[in-house]
Amino acid sequence: MKTISQEIKEMSIESLESTLNKLSNSYNSMTEKGSNTTLVQKRRDAVKIGLDSLKATWNEEDFNYEEESIVVSKKVLQSVLPSIEKQIAKAKEGSPQKTINERRLTALKLSIESLENRLN
Repeated sequence: MKTISQEIKEMSIESLESTLNKLSNSYNSMTEKGSNTTLVQKRRDAVKIGLDSLKATWNEEDFNYEEESIVVSKKVLQSVLPSIEKQIAKAKEGSPQKTINERRLTALKLSIESLENRLN
């Protein structure tokens, strides 16, 4: 993995932790309502694995996932990128939403790269 500044590492981990928290809250809310949770669960699990992969790479933490889980997570995270890119394109320059989505996009791309490295 290329050299990443400490600031980018911290922002990426913070962004993924926030995303994971939002997805977990959505999953819990949807479960209580009896809604279909398949997509939210897949995304939540993928973000968790991506986050754990970055933490393991950058902080020398354990990473204990099967290859199949890594492959699925990578695909799920890649499928989210186009919608975030569209949100960034629509957001006003300098808006908080644009900043959040730019950080999220960076974090997701780094986690995908980290997962790819584990498959090689």
